Amino acid sequence: MALTDGRTAVYHLNRLAGTLINDVPQYDFNGAAVKWGISVLGAHKASRGVDVLNQIYASRNSGKNYYLDTPGILNALAGTFGLGENEAARRIVS
Repeated sequence: MALTDGRTAVYHLNRLAGTLINDVPQYDFNGAAVKWGISVLGAHKASRGVDVLNQIYASRNSGKNYYLDTPGILNALAGTFGLGENEAARRIVS
């Protein structure tokens, strides 16, 4: 069994977006993903969190977009495979 920190994907997306205040997430999944996307990509056209995460992954992967689902894209960004959303999000460095 993998060790986890007990925090959710929402928490970790807010961490990546820089939107934790007193260790409390300020945005839901979509909002945090969009905020992180803005900091990584600048302007982007997606408003759904999973689409923004796919764009971030594509920008780091020679522009190729696989249109992964939420667990898949979080694992891809973390460089892992088969983890749950929360654990995969925890492992994303930046």
